[in-house]
Amino acid sequence: MTSHAPWLLLMQAAPRLGRVSVVDLRLTESGEGRALMLLHAFPLASALFDGVRGGLPGWRVLTPDLRGFGGSPLGDDAPSLSEMAGDVEAVLDRLGIDAAVVGGVSMGGYVVMELLRRCPQRLSGVLLIDTKAGADTEQARDGRLAMADAVLEQGRRVLDPLVDGLLGATTRAERPDVVSRVRQWLDMAAPASVSWAQRAMAARPDSLVTLAAAGIPGAVVVGEEDVLSPLGEAQAMAAALGSGVLTVPRTGHLAVLEDPEGAATALRAALDELTGTGGQAV
Repeated sequence: MTSHAPWLLLMQAAPRLGRVSVVDLRLTESGEGRALMLLHAFPLASALFDGVRGGLPGWRVLTPDLRGFGGSPLGDDAPSLSEMAGDVEAVLDRLGIDAAVVGGVSMGGYVVMELLRRCPQRLSGVLLIDTKAGADTEQARDGRLAMADAVLEQGRRVLDPLVDGLLGATTRAERPDVVSRVRQWLDMAAPASVSWAQRAMAARPDSLVTLAAAGIPGAVVVGEEDVLSPLGEAQAMAAALGSGVLTVPRTGHLAVLEDPEGAATALRAALDELTGTGGQAV
C-alpha cells in the first residue's frame, strides 16, 4: 500500500455552481490495474477499507478521505453532497483518470449517486455497499438535524450510540476488537465535520430514478445484519440498476470492516459482474 501526501486539488465546479473551491484531500492508493475509487461511510475515513485492499487484485484502489474526515479539511462551503462529489471528480482530474468504477459505503454511496447526477461520464461502473437510494423520511431528517446541532453543543459523546447501528449483532457479540476500533474512530470525528455531513445527507434527494436512468453497470453489496440499510433497500437499488445483490454473512453496516475477507470476496464478485473480466485489468 502506498499512502500519498495530500493532493492540492483545484476543483472547477459545475457551471451551475459558479465557483471554484480549493480542497486538500488525503488520498491512499494501492494496487495496479483499472481505477477503483472507494468512498467511506459517515463519520469515518478511508482507513475503513484497509482490510479489503489486498483482496482486490487487478485494481488500482483509490480511497480518499472525504472532506472533513480523516486527513482532509472541511472547507467553508455550505453543506452539500454535491461539494463532496465535486471533490471526488477533482481527484480523478488530478490523477488523469477519465473514468473509474466508483463505490461507496453508506454516505460514500450517497456521494456515488450524486456523481451520477453530476458527471456520469466519469463513472464506468458503480458499487453500492451498505447504502440506500431513498431520501430520508421526515423523522430521519429531523434526527440528522438534531445530531448536527447536538454534536456542536455537546461534543463527540453524542456519537456513542451510533455503534449499535454501524455494526452487526454478530460483530458486537464476537468481535470486540472491531467494536473498539469503531469507538476510537468515532472519538476522532470532528464535531464541525459531523454536523456538516449530517446536514448534507439530510438534504439529499431520492436517487432510485437516477440509478434507473444512469445506464451504467452497477452492483449492490450488503451486510446480512445491516439494520441501517437493510436487504430491502439493497434490493430496491439492484432492481433500479438491473443487477443482483451480494450479501456478506454475519456483518452489519460496515461489512468491509467487520469481515474484510468476506467483503473482499463479495466485492470481487461485484466487480466481475460489472466488467465481465473477474476484476482483471483490461
